Amino acid sequence: MELRQLTYFVAVAEELHFGRAAERLHIVQSAVSQQVRRLERELGAELFDRSPRRVRLTGAGERLLPEARAVLAAAERARAAVAPSAGLRIGTSTGLGAHLDRVLGVFAERAPDVPVELFSLPAGERLARVAGGQLDAAFVRAVEPAPGVRVLPLWPDPLVAAVPASHPLAGRPEIRVDELAALPLALTERRNNPALVDLVVGACHRAGFEPLPGPVSGSLQDTLASIGTRPLWTVVYASHARVLHNPRVAFVPFVAPGLALSTGLAVHATRTPPHLDTLLLACGDHEN
Repeated sequence: MELRQLTYFVAVAEELHFGRAAERLHIVQSAVSQQVRRLERELGAELFDRSPRRVRLTGAGERLLPEARAVLAAAERARAAVAPSAGLRIGTSTGLGAHLDRVLGVFAERAPDVPVELFSLPAGERLARVAGGQLDAAFVRAVEPAPGVRVLPLWPDPLVAAVPASHPLAGRPEIRVDELAALPLALTERRNNPALVDLVVGACHRAGFEPLPGPVSGSLQDTLASIGTRPLWTVVYASHARVLHNPRVAFVPFVAPGLALSTGLAVHATRTPPHLDTLLLACGDHEN
């Protein structure tokens, strides 16, 4: 049994999708499937119930998951004990876009000799790693309080609507939520981002309509590709929209007060991470 196999297993167990797990691990899907199959052969048990429509943990998989997480956490602590990081380890997520670029640029100017290592992880894992000391800090949006973590407020992150460039709404300087009622809404599953889904669906309800369900894809890139070819809409953080280039998709602001989620910096509840003051100054210099 290898740590790599356990890492791949945990990723698939959390995503319940081999493709999304491969995307998260930045490897090809076939490698994930191959290593999980090898782990199953070594353990003599099927860990996943695979079907064309969905992937579910078997009973053996459910029992293995907490043990696998414990082994990986122990391995991470062992690495940290032998070779502690001299730089700054920051958890990030997709959608920070221009925000992240500017903060890192200002931080590099203020602390040119401090290396920064970025980890793109789901929100729950970011918080868990901050609490466990595997990350020094993490950018998070509208998260519930987590044990061992405190969140320092940074800035509000406005959302914009993504619509087909050929749609009449694409040429508008701003739009109301109710004007999107006739288009299906393509959003991630709620378990992936409950704050975002609740915000958008709640805004639709306040505007007087139930959003038409659109396709649920594994990534924003796939969703935007779908919007470029059919009448759909979704939401994108304005800071991310500024660095996206898709000629078949238009990004349109909402009429004030609009939609926004608050972004904060998660740090350990009692321990102050290295270079925190410099990082917060870089965030404070950030242009919203």
